[in-house]
Amino acid sequence: MFAAERRQLILEMVRANGAVSLRELARVVQTSEVTVRRDVRALEADGLLDRRHGGAVLPGGLTRESGFPQKTHLATAEKTAIADLAASLVEEGEAIVVGAGTTTQELARRLARIPGLTVVTNSLLVAQALAHANRVEVVMTGGTLRGSNYALVGSGAEQSLAGLRVSRAFVSGNGLTAERGLSTSNMLSASVDRALVAAAAEVVVLADHGKLGTDTMFQTVAPELITHLVTDEPPPGEERAATELQALADQGVRITLAQTERDGPGQDAGTTSRRETPVPGPRRHARQTAGPATGPLRNAPPSQPDGRGADLAPRRR
Repeated sequence: MFAAERRQLILEMVRANGAVSLRELARVVQTSEVTVRRDVRALEADGLLDRRHGGAVLPGGLTRESGFPQKTHLATAEKTAIADLAASLVEEGEAIVVGAGTTTQELARRLARIPGLTVVTNSLLVAQALAHANRVEVVMTGGTLRGSNYALVGSGAEQSLAGLRVSRAFVSGNGLTAERGLSTSNMLSASVDRALVAAAAEVVVLADHGKLGTDTMFQTVAPELITHLVTDEPPPGEERAATELQALADQGVRITLAQTERDGPGQDAGTTSRRETPVPGPRRHARQTAGPATGPLRNAPPSQPDGRGADLAPRRR
């Protein structure tokens, strides 16, 4: 298939579905993800689509948001690797908050194996993943159901979080930049995410590399409030993502990178490997809390015997 034919087919798939993963595009056009990524860049340069979260979406500027069914098929290997690393940060007996999103849903599935947790969430899918977990207490916020992402939003959700104090918040969003921090495309979701973050001593953002450098309409977490970013290692040529990672590290955000074996022809698309990679940045002190102790933040080798990686550049909150 010639490049022009591939790109026309890619464009037709995106127009028909709203959002399509690179893996699915590569499968349909019978080529590698590297080639498809190059085609998507060319179509984006022509203004025909936008690159998002390991896939392609219809162009729409700051206000565009993919529906939940489309999001579940984007960057699945990256989300799995990110969720594995994020779960390793959580200790038995902690009280945490977990926001809505497909990546946080993956995290919740892994949290089900950690006893003694108390998890506060506004996400029905996070709660469902933990519903049958042994010795995990799930606390749901109030609020109005937003069906597009199965999350509770509105004043009821925000009021139920008032006065809450936990050790960590795990949140995701639609975009992440060093200038504005984490952002989302929906005003109600942004307000609840801000309330979740306000309840935590540390803020851990889960975002695949496709969200790095993307700015959406409503800010949820300012960059100076982000303690830790867990993301996947950008593939070669993703200069925008690499630039944002360095800028965030320069601001004092700890960066944890998950390595993902991106599939090509004949490879198992579901195979991932994970490691924690230091991204240089100035170190700062994290604010202590009266809640469950997380221990002092410190430098450590990238791979420790217990599987936990290095704490990098903690920031004063």
